[in-house]
Amino acid sequence: MYRDRIRMPALHNKVMTAAAAAALIHDGMTVGMSGFTRAGEAKAVPQALAERAKARPLKISLMTGASLGNDLDKQLTEAGVLARRMPFQVDSTLRKAINDGSVMFIDQHLSETVEQLRNHQIKAVDIAVIEAVAITEHGHIVPTTSVGNSASFAILAKHVIVEINLSQPLALEGLHDIYIPTYRPTRQPIPVVRADSRIGSTAIPIDPGKIAGIVISQQPDSPSTVLPPDEETQAIASHLVRFFADEVAHGRLTRELMPLQAGIGTIANAVMHGLLQSPFENLTMYSEVLQDSTFDLFDAGKLAFASGSSMTLSARKHAQVFADFNRYKSRLVLRPQEISNHPEVIRRLGIIAINTALEFDIYGNVNSTHVGGTRMMNGIGGSGDFARNAHLAIFVTKSIAKAGALSSVVPMVSHVDHTEHDVDILVTEQGLADLRGLAPRERARQVIDHCVHPSYRAALNDYFERACARGGHTPHVLRDALLWHINAEETGHMVAL
Repeated sequence: MYRDRIRMPALHNKVMTAAAAAALIHDGMTVGMSGFTRAGEAKAVPQALAERAKARPLKISLMTGASLGNDLDKQLTEAGVLARRMPFQVDSTLRKAINDGSVMFIDQHLSETVEQLRNHQIKAVDIAVIEAVAITEHGHIVPTTSVGNSASFAILAKHVIVEINLSQPLALEGLHDIYIPTYRPTRQPIPVVRADSRIGSTAIPIDPGKIAGIVISQQPDSPSTVLPPDEETQAIASHLVRFFADEVAHGRLTRELMPLQAGIGTIANAVMHGLLQSPFENLTMYSEVLQDSTFDLFDAGKLAFASGSSMTLSARKHAQVFADFNRYKSRLVLRPQEISNHPEVIRRLGIIAINTALEFDIYGNVNSTHVGGTRMMNGIGGSGDFARNAHLAIFVTKSIAKAGALSSVVPMVSHVDHTEHDVDILVTEQGLADLRGLAPRERARQVIDHCVHPSYRAALNDYFERACARGGHTPHVLRDALLWHINAEETGHMVAL
């Protein structure tokens, strides 16, 4: 069943059970696993590792590309396997362990992890566990539905376990563009000059002698959990479409816009859906995760090409796309995340970056990660890679949360991931604030007037007026600014309404 997937005959004797492969992972190791936003993660080996740890406890430091699917973070956490985890996660069980301090979580820009590995700034990967659709005649690894950090993990690790997933179609072969930057300080420019540039190979080039084991699996990726657009997300999308149309009218964009990046999740996916009814055509994407909206835009004739690091689709969309994958394949490429998120490339291509905020403040600072300033939600992901370097750095969120008990727009964010210096546009269902070229007091006026829910507008106006009366370049009444978060923590409501 798998000999057409393992094309180097000398590797056939490396096939073993998942339990045998998991036994190659020892206590205290640093392990790099494939997987980026619930796509392309090794599945059988981490599950076997969790089972083994229940009888023979061990702890590892786990690096991935981004989040894992199939409840793997949950299983590994419950089995006590994780001592350290980086750089991104979305699992509620792991999140609880991170916030109670039992798992040390390192929240990183997604472009930085393998840079630090390559330059020996963090502990080396002892063993890499990589899901593959095939191993070539030369012993090179063909990834599945994500690249993420898999290429560098496999290249830099001492040993590699390859998990051949028979449920992943061979049609994926040829989709990937594996390019690894050269070493500093003599690194050459990364020659991506368009979203559809191909600059590397279609498989991960490694010494096949490093392959310590091959496991055969058939477990599919977890489906995306994004929800369909609702009234609020459709309003956010409408505000952005009008803004883009105005940019075109003023000659700052064309009807093709610039290459688009959209963060993961329901709101970002819904915003991309909003482009279906827009006047823009021949669009391109240079992003991390290609979601349902990517393929809806293809089907509508709006999208010409999409570059990403993974494909994360709903069950319905996955079935549709892979039933006729060759119709899309020539218009897709999956890259290592250090290339999809590389500041040099983002700045060169002029990306329009659309990412989601937990909250933002009246001056344009954005919190993407920490609820109440202390409790990790998921991680910064790639939003910082894009925001600092984008042609337009856009953050979107609904204006209220918890049935109106919390305002997503506050006097001062409880945690800063993206400073006011990196943020161009803020959008809620209430409206859009264009912060470009504005001083702090001018930004605050735009944010309050256009983005704040009516239930909180009077309170924020009152705060801003009292802060301005005190003076300062960025006016604040610190005690009152923090009181919004203290009230939320103690009473569940930010202000008395």
